[in-house]
Parts: sequence; structure tokens; C-alpha cells
Amino acid sequence: MGNFDAFEQGFASPNGNGRLPNGHGSPKDSISVEPERKFSAPAYTEIRTRRCNAKAAAESKQANSSSYHPEKKALMNGHASASREQGSSSKPNQAEGKLSPEKEHYQKTSFEEVPMHTACLTYLGFYLLMILGYINQLLFVPKVATEKGREGYVALYDAFESFYSRYVYRRIKDCWNRPICSVPGDELTLKDRVTDDYGWSFKFTGTETRCLNLGSYNYLGFAAATGRCADESEERARDSGLAYCSSRCELGNNAQLDELEKLTARYFGVEDAIVFGMGFATNALNLPSLLGPNCMVVSDEKNHASIILGLRLSGATIKVFKHNNMRDLERVLRDGICQGNVKNGGKPWSKVMIIVEGIFSMEGSIVRLPEVVALKKKYKAYLYLDEAHSVGAMGSHGRGVTDYYKVDPKDVDILMGTFTKSFGSAGGYLAGSKKLIDFLRTNSHAHCYAGSISPPIAQQILTSMKTIMGEDGTETGRNKIMQLARNTRYFRRRLAQLGVITYGHEDSPVVPMLVYLFSKIGAVVRTLTTRHIAVVGAGFPATPIMEGRIRFCLSAAHTKEQLDYALQVIDETADDLGLKYSRKPRDPNPIEY
Repeated sequence: MGNFDAFEQGFASPNGNGRLPNGHGSPKDSISVEPERKFSAPAYTEIRTRRCNAKAAAESKQANSSSYHPEKKALMNGHASASREQGSSSKPNQAEGKLSPEKEHYQKTSFEEVPMHTACLTYLGFYLLMILGYINQLLFVPKVATEKGREGYVALYDAFESFYSRYVYRRIKDCWNRPICSVPGDELTLKDRVTDDYGWSFKFTGTETRCLNLGSYNYLGFAAATGRCADESEERARDSGLAYCSSRCELGNNAQLDELEKLTARYFGVEDAIVFGMGFATNALNLPSLLGPNCMVVSDEKNHASIILGLRLSGATIKVFKHNNMRDLERVLRDGICQGNVKNGGKPWSKVMIIVEGIFSMEGSIVRLPEVVALKKKYKAYLYLDEAHSVGAMGSHGRGVTDYYKVDPKDVDILMGTFTKSFGSAGGYLAGSKKLIDFLRTNSHAHCYAGSISPPIAQQILTSMKTIMGEDGTETGRNKIMQLARNTRYFRRRLAQLGVITYGHEDSPVVPMLVYLFSKIGAVVRTLTTRHIAVVGAGFPATPIMEGRIRFCLSAAHTKEQLDYALQVIDETADDLGLKYSRKPRDPNPIEY
């Protein structure tokens, strides 16, 4: 459905910070959203923009402003605007092939460095918060569980994690895990809650807030309570029930899941595919089946926490290369192969695997796939591609980064992805050669032990995938892909024009806006919520200490009116909170939609 808990998920990683050795990961799945219209405790006082109402009203009437407002729409789950410009002739996002891969990557990707004074203030603010936390802990003993009689045992709780959760994260805890009571479409409904004890506990007020949704992974707009997907899923639930209550290897297999696997293989242009009942856990449960102690894995330093967990469970030797840096990738491959398995006397590795993501969920960057494929072939390695965020969202046919770069999908040994994002459903898949999939049907923990996809969930995937492929007899799928591409480029270019710093590729619908300071994450999330915009904030340990950010996720369901309203509010908030850090020249010309 989406993600409103990226910050907290850092604690769920194997070492508590979601990091690889010498790098860090990017937790990303599951949604829970919690609003704050009013905060009863002083530390959670509602933050409002400093512009007076009269000035805000005057600015809203300017030519470039939008008349859209979430409260003006009917509060119906999945309600869609009647003015979707789906039938536009916008060019789908795809690599143009006019430049060398390296030049094209750097030309289309933004990673502006933080200004020095901002970096100093970020560190100062963070460590001041830590110092105040330690003083608080000394003066007031917290009423939390402590371990007793555990001599000789490894500590159950990490001391720093516990301290960080209580005295740092708790201060802005209201900005994460916010519950919703609607589908996460172009808009969603937040359940309002307040805290009377500075984030230790919350209680619901009984009120709701309708917000523009810029936080969920609803890339193609299939997460709706109305429409063909919803209707067919409801019908399937009535006919086949809500769950099979069994794994695929026992009583959970059926003709519907066999059809889904065949359709998935056809969709990606590979020999075979296997589907699972969970999304991000697909990595953690299947990588141990594919690797072993005598395998070397070369992993991007920004890979997702589920990949990190799966690699650690496999016992393979993990080597990390700099994010999207092909020279460093080749160096790590060359050195690792030349040295061999040091633990085994320098003998050759039985398997070498490169693991990358299509779109990196915290950075908004796109993997340089053609170059990765070239290195994979040069060093006779396997390639594992996690397309959780890119499948459906990239390429002229919505088939991910292989489609975007026009790379033969058979050049990628293992295609992994989820149905939780672009397809508006749940579960995951692995696709590749028939030999690979037959091996997984026998050895995969997710296939043998985990519950299979339920009938209505599988139906949602089937209907949405057929729509993307055009097998429903309409142009709806293609129009959605084109609309997402248009929304992505327009939103990114307008943000650059505002003067804020964003990360990632110009065609990536994941748009991180850097706010740096820890306190500003909470300030931005709260301020945007009061203006009826729901967003995701991400900070340490999900990101480096210095790179706190607000992550926008765009959707084909968003209209230009909605995006203009969001950009107007972001512009005002950036002025008030001092977020316009960019030193790049701004385009003075109007950005065309």
C-alpha cells in the first residue's frame, strides 16, 4: 500500500541500523500513517506557517497557484477526480540512448552536496539532542523494562537503540506510524490522535483529516476502492474466500496462482516465475536458498534491509561497492575474484553474485543497469535485480528498468519484485529461467512454509497486470504509465525551480527532498499535515545523520491541480523553515506539464 514508517523500520534491521558493513540500507515496505491536526503536549504544538491568513489567501489567487484542496473533495475511499488527464501524449520515461551510459546517468541524476554551515548545524543539533537525552536519563529514571538475572547471556536490548528510541525518536514519534482509515489512493484519510505525555502514548480524538497522499507507493493508481480491480477482487473474495490458510506446497496451490505465475513470466519476458505471499520478505527468505558460505556477493551500499538480512542468513561473504559507482563495482569484483575465498585458503568462489535495486527507495536513484550487465558478463557473475519500486513505474511498457534501458530481461539472472506498490496488492515474485524457478519450488522457504497469496489479493494482481499489458482491451495501462512519467518530471523540475535540494534520477517517482536537520523532519511533516498533505519523513538510522529528508512518492492518480497545490504549500513551508539550500541556478521559465 505504501510507507509511512520508513524512519522506524531502521530498528528492524539485523544490526538495528539497517546497514551493510561500510554502508547503509534503505528500509521500505509496509504502510501505517498517523496524523496530527492538534497536539496537546507543548512539544507537539501544531506548527503553522508564519504567513498570515490574508497573505496566504492573496497568494492562492495568483496565476500559478492551484484551486485544489483535499477538503473540497468528497470524503469517499478511493474517490477519483473526474479531470484525470490520462489520455495525454506525454513521452513515457525511457533512456534516450543519445549519450554514453555514464554521462547520461550524471546528467539526469541529482545529488547536490550539503552546504557547510547546514552540515555543522545538523551535527550540532543532533548531538545537542543526544546530550539532553543523557541528562534526562540521569535525572529521571525511565519506567521501562530492564533485564534482570541475565548473567552470561547476550543482552536482549541494545543500549544505544533503547536510548535513541526513548530520547531522540520519541520526540517526533507522532510523525510516523500514522493510522489511516481509507485506501491509499491519490488522497487518504488520517485518523487524528494526540499525546499528553510527549510521545510515550497516543489516543484517538475521534476526528479524521482528509489529505493529499504523497507518501504511498501507489505508483499507477491501482490502490482504489472503486473500479475494475476492486470489483473483480470483491467478486473473487465472495467466490473463493479470503485465504487458503496453507503454503503452496501443501493445500495453498490452485489454478489462479498458476495463471498468475504464467502471466508474470510473460509480463517480464522470461521463462518462468514464482509468486509468494509476502513482499519485501521475499529477499530475506529466498537469498539463503540461492547462496552459501562459499559464495561472494557484491552489494550496492544503498540496498534494502531485506537484502541485507537475506545475505547475512545465507552465510555468504558480503562485499560492498559505492552507490551506483561502476568503477568501484568493477574494483570489488576484480579484487574479490583474484583473492578468492580467503576463509577457504584462497580457493575460487563457487558463485559470484551482484545484487542491485532498480530504484533505490531512499535515494530516488536508478541503477545503471546496462553497465552492471556488462560487468556481470565480463566477470562471469550472476545478477540479482530487486525491482520492488521500479516494476510498473519504469519503462514505456511498465516492465521496470530492463524495459527502461531496453535491456534483454534474460541478461538478468534473477528478477525480484513486489506486488505491493505499482499493482496495489500484496506479495512478491521471483522470475528467471525455468531451472531457477524449479529449484526454488523445491528449496525456497517462502514457497514451502509461508502462506500462499489469498484469492482476492491474487485477483487484484491479475487484473492490474493485465491492464498494464493492455490485455483488458483498453489503453488504460499505457495512459497510467505516461501519466506517472509526466507527473514525475513535472514535480521534480518544479522542486528544482523552488530551490530545494532533491536526490535521484529525473525519471524516478521516488523524490527525496533534503531537510538535513533532525528537528526539521518533524516540523515539515507536521506543517504539511496541517495543510492537508500526507508525506513520509526519513532520518537516522534509515538515513545518515546528516541527510534527513522528506520522501515524496508520486502516482499516476495525481492530477496537475493536486501537484500544484502541493508545490505551493512546499514553497511556503520551505521559505518558513529555511529549506531552500540549493545553490544551483534556477530555471526562470515556467515548467510545462
